[in-house]
Amino acid sequence: MGSFSIWHWLIVLVIVVLIFGTKKLKNMGQDLGGAVKGFKDGMKDGASSEPVPPAQQVTASQKTADANTVDVEAKTKN
Repeated sequence: MGSFSIWHWLIVLVIVVLIFGTKKLKNMGQDLGGAVKGFKDGMKDGASSEPVPPAQQVTASQKTADANTVDVEAKTKN
């Protein structure tokens, strides 16, 4: 009772093809394959690259060389 026979799976496959159509199933398969490939490439690139050091905190004593930077102090509204 817990397992399905090959006939059950064939009926399910026919129903899915009738609902979605072969073109949409093909596109979904290509999208899924591309996503898996991109994920694998990202994992490979992430493992081989050097670790990026964390950004350092800017303190008030550090001067910035950029003339477009504006130093402001945030105040709470009462």
